Amino acid sequence: MIPKLDEYKERWHITSDPAIKPGLDAMHIALELVGNPQNNLPVIHLAGTNGKGSTSSFIQHIAKSHGLKTATFMSPCIEDVHDQIQLNEKPIEPKELDAIFKIMNDAGLDGKLTDFELLTVAAYLAFSRFSPDIAIIECGMGGRFDCTNVMTPIVSVVPSISLEHTNFLGDTLAEIAYHKAGIVKKERPIVIGALPNEALAVFEEEAAKQHAPLYVFGKDFSIETEEEYEKYISKNFEFTHLQRNMPGIHQRSNMALAITAFTLFAKYQGIQIENELLQNGIHAAHLAGRFEKLAPNLYVDGAHNPASAKALVETIKEEFPGQKIHFVMGMLKDKDVAGVLRLLEEVSTSFTFVDVDNERAMSAEKIRDLSHGGDKQISKQNIVHIISEKLDGTCIVVMTGSLYLLAQWRKTLLTRFK
Repeated sequence: MIPKLDEYKERWHITSDPAIKPGLDAMHIALELVGNPQNNLPVIHLAGTNGKGSTSSFIQHIAKSHGLKTATFMSPCIEDVHDQIQLNEKPIEPKELDAIFKIMNDAGLDGKLTDFELLTVAAYLAFSRFSPDIAIIECGMGGRFDCTNVMTPIVSVVPSISLEHTNFLGDTLAEIAYHKAGIVKKERPIVIGALPNEALAVFEEEAAKQHAPLYVFGKDFSIETEEEYEKYISKNFEFTHLQRNMPGIHQRSNMALAITAFTLFAKYQGIQIENELLQNGIHAAHLAGRFEKLAPNLYVDGAHNPASAKALVETIKEEFPGQKIHFVMGMLKDKDVAGVLRLLEEVSTSFTFVDVDNERAMSAEKIRDLSHGGDKQISKQNIVHIISEKLDGTCIVVMTGSLYLLAQWRKTLLTRFK
């Protein structure tokens, strides 16, 4: 379910299937009908289990600080369909999205695609019309058969790999890595995080097969701490006095991947990188829904799998050692809910479990039953009331578990607690 997508589908008489259908044949046919807007875009393509959004934000802000026009396609949404397609960091305007749906209607795309495929075609049309200096595109799921994988990027990036979407991607790290490694393209560089050995071997094999230069965090580039700053080091570059606003030790590697990807992109495009501009981009980078501070003591974080929950827990330990932590949590039933709970319980003082407005949601009652927490409750009340009770100055409140939960409540919380 993509909020507000149906409004455009109904207005322009385009039907699409909400199901997930990996494969590229339908995309190639549809893109041909609308003039292949994906061709000749200056793309950085991202896949991976976690870290895509943060890495994208670092890249976007580094590019922006160097005066480049940026276009970004991300998923899922933060509030609704408009923020998945961003032009110069701003959600696409309804007027522009209407113009794009008219093009798709005129081209006869009715009934030919899934919802996400339709939105991906819309993103490529938006980018082609905008003519960005850099287009940053995130895979929706997997990579090899993900519907974004229909162009040749200048650089590909994979921040992390862990078990996810096992019903589609396989139940081993090697199988999942096979799907992610599908974004590696012939003779185009691929930048990866510190992956498990099982996954790393898959990327090494794919990169060799494609004659693609492979850059690995911790081996070919790294981050060092220098007093209150950080320093990026690689064979060809050193950038100093970096100060990021995205907290958490995991953001060090996301920042490093973004810098590496941008240096490779800049070399290909003939762009001169300046240390001060890069510093500005790193400092400005932020991401809605990733340990995002909405008000004093109130945060939201879309930790929806064990890997992202682990990163959240590490950030809480780093930022709020010894403090009371109350989680407001809702999740989808096709996620590893028990695995996420075990991690959050390491730092939790109490939980409130809530329902998520999504057909794939697990009930609040079921999540409570899976929890080992001592102080736990379910609530059908307005979440604003729950949070107001907990924000007494002695407790940190974190809403987490599903990006759909954040999309449902983030705007209301910003208005109420700002």
